[in-house]
Amino acid sequence: MPVVVATLRTRPGRREDVLAAFRRHTAAVHAEPGCLLYAVHAGDDRVTVVENWADQPALDAHSAGPVLAALGAEIADALDGPMDVAVLEPVPAGAPDKGRLSHP
Repeated sequence: MPVVVATLRTRPGRREDVLAAFRRHTAAVHAEPGCLLYAVHAGDDRVTVVENWADQPALDAHSAGPVLAALGAEIADALDGPMDVAVLEPVPAGAPDKGRLSHP
């Protein structure tokens, strides 16, 4: 199950614009096949999204899909540089219920 951590640095004064766009589009991402987790988090100058997908084909479909394209176009001018996107594989460690993202 691929895990994605995407960090978007926002231009000064534009964080709320980016968050509003995520609020508009996140329900559609949640409805995409294979979406197990798509959680948006915000800091002072950045928005970070943690994602978990059922498999690589589901992530590939999301990455090439219309929802992500619409979101990207909407926030492009509010970002302070390119997105930092890491696609990761889980490495369970420690307590099984705390060492990885888990979904039924």
